[in-house]
Amino acid sequence: MRILVYGMGPLGSVYAARLAEAGHDVVALARGERLEHLREYGIVLEDARTAERETWHVDTIEELEADDSYDLIMVVMRKNQAMEILPTLEDNRASPTVLFMMNNAGGFAELTESLGRERVMVGFPFPGGDRHGHVMRIVPQVAGRPWELPIGEVDGRVTPRTRRIAAILESMRGFTVVIRTDMDAWLKYHVAAAVPLAAALYAADLSSERLARTPDALILGVRGLKEAFEGLRSMGIPPSPAPGRLVEYIPEPVLVPLVGKAVTAEDLQPSIIGHPRDARDEMQYLADELLALLRSADISTPYLDQLYPYIDPKTPPIPDGSDLVGKNWRPIWVPLAALAAAVGVFAGVKYLRHNGQTKTRE
Repeated sequence: MRILVYGMGPLGSVYAARLAEAGHDVVALARGERLEHLREYGIVLEDARTAERETWHVDTIEELEADDSYDLIMVVMRKNQAMEILPTLEDNRASPTVLFMMNNAGGFAELTESLGRERVMVGFPFPGGDRHGHVMRIVPQVAGRPWELPIGEVDGRVTPRTRRIAAILESMRGFTVVIRTDMDAWLKYHVAAAVPLAAALYAADLSSERLARTPDALILGVRGLKEAFEGLRSMGIPPSPAPGRLVEYIPEPVLVPLVGKAVTAEDLQPSIIGHPRDARDEMQYLADELLALLRSADISTPYLDQLYPYIDPKTPPIPDGSDLVGKNWRPIWVPLAALAAAVGVFAGVKYLRHNGQTKTRE
């Protein structure tokens, strides 16, 4: 299988290396300093936990020509950058399938209008990583489990092409593939989580430790996340994957410490900090997409609006340790009060029944 990996950041580098290892004919497209590094050092991957490194060498090109033929083109880059290369991909009609592995809250219309519905597939790139010179530092597997790559057709069908591409990706060591029929919803909910949490990190000066110890930034991020999830659901977009619906129902005093613990996970730092740090332009683009989507349905976004300015590096961060807002305990106290009232009523009824029976006996 002849495959072009278009975009050689951390994840494009992982896929190019793993596909080459699996025996595919892989070509990497990169430019500038990254192209020079690939030609001098090869693809150098570093495990973020163990610091172990591996090196792979693949063919490289700087431009995609109109008559270049590939069985599969994998576009692994920021959404805003991917939109800029659509004319180049459109001119290349010799390659039948273009798989966009990227964030996307804006839907697929622009992709399919440019390339044709029959050429476009979509997915999301895991696991995450960051770049240190010519070395790509990659988030390690969790408990040895393979990373799951969600992919699908833009219309939700499962076709022979879908299964063929899934098999190609599953040939990569350390990966498995989940074919989804709801990639549009999956990608929208992923952005609905990524944007407010990235903005909260910006509000904490891009420090996960500072975010965890600054309740005001953490609470604002959680409220923005809940607001985005509730907004999508009210638009008739079901949570995807399904466990995501729990986000709306987990009380804020419970969810805030859970998120605080998650953002400080050591193994995930290349993804949690690395991507927001290196891709602020994409976060701006995605925030604009998400807000435009929600506002198209007249959904109010007060918490996302408060977070939005922090994407701009000129906005001063929230003071370290600031704790002025306070968690919203109402979702907990109201059910507890209702439960206490119910227990009180039950106990009262039981007492009256018992007291009445005693008097009758007397």
